Amino acid sequence: MLTPAQIVAELDRYIVGQDRAKRAVAIALRNRWRRQRLSAELRDEVAPKNIIMIGPTGVGKTEVARRLAKLAQAPFIKVEASKYTEVGYVGRDVESMIRDLTELSVTMVKGEVMASVKERAEQMAEDRVLDLLLPRRAEPYSSGSLEEIGPDASRDATREKLRAQLRDGRLDDRMVELETQQQNVPMVEILSGQGMEQMGIDLKEMLSNLMPSRTKRRRVRIGEARRLLVQEEAQKLVDMEEVVGQAVRRVEESGIVFLDELDKIAGREGGHGPDVSRQGVQRDLLPIVEGSSVTTKYGVVRTDHVLFIAAGAFHVAKPSDLIPELQGRFPIRVELDPLTRADFVRILTEPRNALIRQYVELLGTEGVSVSFTDDAVETVAELAVRVNEGTENIGARRLYTIMEKLLEQISFDAPDLPGKQIVIDATYVHDRLRDIVRDQDVSRYIL
Repeated sequence: MLTPAQIVAELDRYIVGQDRAKRAVAIALRNRWRRQRLSAELRDEVAPKNIIMIGPTGVGKTEVARRLAKLAQAPFIKVEASKYTEVGYVGRDVESMIRDLTELSVTMVKGEVMASVKERAEQMAEDRVLDLLLPRRAEPYSSGSLEEIGPDASRDATREKLRAQLRDGRLDDRMVELETQQQNVPMVEILSGQGMEQMGIDLKEMLSNLMPSRTKRRRVRIGEARRLLVQEEAQKLVDMEEVVGQAVRRVEESGIVFLDELDKIAGREGGHGPDVSRQGVQRDLLPIVEGSSVTTKYGVVRTDHVLFIAAGAFHVAKPSDLIPELQGRFPIRVELDPLTRADFVRILTEPRNALIRQYVELLGTEGVSVSFTDDAVETVAELAVRVNEGTENIGARRLYTIMEKLLEQISFDAPDLPGKQIVIDATYVHDRLRDIVRDQDVSRYIL
C-alpha cells in the first residue's frame, strides 16, 4: 500500500540511479493496489502493464525487479527466455515458469504460517522433550491414601525444574532417544522431452502418498531433538489446503515473473534457421503473458494478472523484432542508463547493502577492523570503469571481482590478525591491482 514515491524511496536504499525504471515498477505495483479497490466487474478487465527493461548487463535490471517483489512480499521468479524451447523440441516448456512460481509461493506462504505457529509448536515440542526426559508412569497408584499424593507432586516439581533447565539450555548436550517419522519414496527419474516435467512431479507426489510412513529411532542431543520436534509439531499445525489456496491466490493476484534475456529470442520476421525457433518460443510465451490457465500440482493457476517484467541488452535485436502480439503485451519500455564512475562510487558506499560495508562487516567477525579512504573508493571505481572498457562491460558486477581480488590477502590472513586495524588507501589499491589491470590479457581472466 506504499505510494509510488515511497516505493521509489525504498528502492533508492538499495539501488543507485535508474530512476526511470524505478518509477515504472513503482506505478505498476501501485496499480495493483488500485485494481483491488475497483468493482468486481471492472477489476477483471484491468490487465497488468507489463514492462521491458532495456540495458546492458550489470546496470540493475534484475535488482530492481527483485527488490520490488521483496517490497511487495510477492511471489517472484527470475527465468531466462533463452532456456525455453518451442513446443515439439526437447527442453523446458514455458508453462514451467508458472509451476515454479506457484511452488515458490506455496513455500513462502507455508513459511509464514509456520512462523505464526512457531510459539505453539515450541511449547508442544518442549512437552515432548520433557516426556522423553521424565516418562509418564504406565500405571497409577492403586491406593488412595494421602501419603501417595507425594510422588505425583514430586514428579510435577521435577518436571518444572527440568523445564527451567531446558529453557536455559543446560540440557542441550544430553542425549535422548527420539522417534521421528520418515517416508520412503523410491528414487524416480524421468528422462523426457518438453512437457513431461509435470508428469515427473505428479508421479513422485503419487508415490509419496502411496508409500506408508514409518518411524525411526535415533539418538540425538536435546538441542537437536527440540529443533526436529518443533518442525514436526509446526507441520501438524499447518493446514496445507488453506496454504495452497492462499498461495495460488497470491500468484494470481501479485505474482511477478522476471523474464531475462528476452532479446535472445527476438528474431526478424521471415527469418530462417534459429529465428524460426525463437519466434516459436515467443508464440508459446504469448498465451501465458496474455492470460491463460496453467495446470500445476496445486491446481489450475490463472496468469491474467501476473506481472511480467522482461529485460534484455538488445544490442543486436530490438524490441520491435519481437512478434507484434508479444510487443503489445509489454506496453511499458524503459531504457536503463549505463553506469559511470560516479555511480560506482555510490554503489560502493551508499546503499544499505553497500559492497564496502559488506566486506568491513565480514572481516569484523574475525576481529579485523578495515576502513577505506575516499581516494581508495575513487580508485576502485576508476579501475572498474577501465577494466569494463578494456574487456567485457559487465557493469557493477565488475566491482565484485575487483573488491575480491583487492582484499584476497587480508581475507586469507584475517583469522591470524585479531585486533588488527587496516586502512585501505589509493596506494594500497594500486599496489594490489596495478599489474593485473595493466595487462589486459590477465585482467580478462582475473578481473
